[in-house]
Amino acid sequence: MNTNLDSIKVDRPEIITTDVDAISFYRKMDIKATVKEMIAGRYVIAEEFYSNGLLILGELKKRLSFKYTDKSFRGQREYRNAFRKASHRLLIKVKDNKLAVKKAPKVGWLELLYPDVSEFYVSFPDVQGMNSSWQWYEKGLEVKTLDITLKPYFGTYFPTRFDHLKLFDRYLKKYDGPKDDVIEIGVGSGILSFQLIQNGFDNIYATDSNKNAVIGVNEEAKRLGYEDKITLNHGDLFENCDVNADLIVFNPPWIKAKHKLEEGIDKAMYYEEELFPRFFEQAAQHLKPDGKIVLIFSNLAQVVGEDSTNPIIEELRNNGRFRKDLHLTREVRASSRRTKREDNRKNEKVELWVLAPKKK
Repeated sequence: MNTNLDSIKVDRPEIITTDVDAISFYRKMDIKATVKEMIAGRYVIAEEFYSNGLLILGELKKRLSFKYTDKSFRGQREYRNAFRKASHRLLIKVKDNKLAVKKAPKVGWLELLYPDVSEFYVSFPDVQGMNSSWQWYEKGLEVKTLDITLKPYFGTYFPTRFDHLKLFDRYLKKYDGPKDDVIEIGVGSGILSFQLIQNGFDNIYATDSNKNAVIGVNEEAKRLGYEDKITLNHGDLFENCDVNADLIVFNPPWIKAKHKLEEGIDKAMYYEEELFPRFFEQAAQHLKPDGKIVLIFSNLAQVVGEDSTNPIIEELRNNGRFRKDLHLTREVRASSRRTKREDNRKNEKVELWVLAPKKK
């Protein structure tokens, strides 16, 4: 596996290694007054018990819910943004790779991500995220379509619904074209690349702008015995790519961003306006004359009330580069039982688009 991993350092939650001017919260203190201070900009340290941090976050949610009453997708996004901003002022101390409070969960990422720091503060929501990620990593994610158990790396998006994999599998089972070279843009947790390998594609060039995705897929490919079939690259879209492909596979974000995106999972969920125009322009330069582009998309934006148009349809209508070769859809089933994500997407359908270059 030829990669540029030597230059990649894992993205990890920010920490504070100096003394902090903060309110130390204990259970018998006035929680409402503490949360009010936190919203106003003060740091708060959860002391004594891990559950004290949960109590503070519970009070913060209650307080913000009175202000953000709009239950629409957009309104709830504003609520989540406000909650995120305030909640990250709640800190917890880490000492010797363990949370320095009683009855705290064991979070293996603290040791793996911070081997060089013995004592620091980190935000409580970041600890919750690492704890949840560690549980998935330890137990694994069963992917029945591939008959594997995936160990998703920290900070990497992974699906809890698999209808798009079934749609992709349906396409791959009927695919009768060449299998010499494939490019996957946005490798994520590696599922689509592994699915390609299982269907006879032995030379995959996979890239992602998320460092942790590249690091995680590198580990998974070795664990699953696929390391000789996949080349990984950290970069934006086709950056550093010198491959011309029979297939270009892209499972992009499905919701158009209306906020400034952060690196990592945020960019796996939301797309910037220029993402698709850049992708199609670069894809045309990396596709063999008889090659195909396979995009996995969804009508999610319309389901949740967003006013954005389908960027794939926009490309077909407005530019003369590609023609539609195939369009498949599949209804989305309920979320995995192991996830607590809200199932407010009853009318969602996943889509598989196959585009081919227009003949000149």
